[in-house]
Amino acid sequence: MFKVERVEPAYISKIGSIETKKRLLEAAGEIFAEYGYRAATVRQISQKAGANLAAINYHFGDKEGLYMAVLRSVPSAQAEKYPSNLGLAAQAGADQRLCAYVRSLIHRVFDEGRPGWHTKIMAREIVEPTRAFNTLVKEAARPLHKGLASIVRELLGSAASNESVRLCTLSIISQCVYYYHARSIIRRLYPEQKYTPDEIEKLVAHISDFSLSAIKEFAQWKASRNGESRQTEGSEKLAMATRKKAQADLPNGRSAGTRTDQAVIKNSSRHDGRKTEQLKDDRR
Repeated sequence: MFKVERVEPAYISKIGSIETKKRLLEAAGEIFAEYGYRAATVRQISQKAGANLAAINYHFGDKEGLYMAVLRSVPSAQAEKYPSNLGLAAQAGADQRLCAYVRSLIHRVFDEGRPGWHTKIMAREIVEPTRAFNTLVKEAARPLHKGLASIVRELLGSAASNESVRLCTLSIISQCVYYYHARSIIRRLYPEQKYTPDEIEKLVAHISDFSLSAIKEFAQWKASRNGESRQTEGSEKLAMATRKKAQADLPNGRSAGTRTDQAVIKNSSRHDGRKTEQLKDDRR
């Protein structure tokens, strides 16, 4: 005889509460994406979610709390599905980590399985920022950029300037997002450019190879340029030191050029004096 376990009412209530919270997040995402934070109302959201208004206050505190939860849910879902390291071992090389980062970012951008409002609400927040924007940058964008910047710095070398690291980091990210945001233009300019899974993998390979090669060449060029700069600076310092030594070896610390100029002036004065005396004698 089978034993039937009793399900406690509190457990059922908890499950129901979790489901209500999920429905509110999904409904809020769609409403906020469609109307924007300021125009959307909690009544619209609660009706779409099939929940009462009190549920929003219970789970999120208020409308702003709900909006912040919606924004946080987007990068969290993306990071869970496509982590930036894609499961690489901690000791993986910088080149491997860069390729994994590019693949992760490309797949996040082109993920067709995500809800349609994910992209729309993030784009709206960038165009019409709210008080949640700074939190979003701090919790989502900054860690993403910081992770790539650490890889770029390792590839460029410890002597790389912060400016070089920043520019290279932004160049890589720009390549990844351009193919998505400019896809309408790209389709018209290059009809052969497709966005099938195979073509997206080709993009991943191209951006990874291109970026690695560019960073390597850039690092070598900067090192060569800095070497030439140091050599020029060294030559200038040596020449200056030589001039100072020559001046110090002369009496009273006067330079050779100064003594010569004074002698020329003195001789010129004597010559002018003799010419003046000769003119006086001729007049007599």
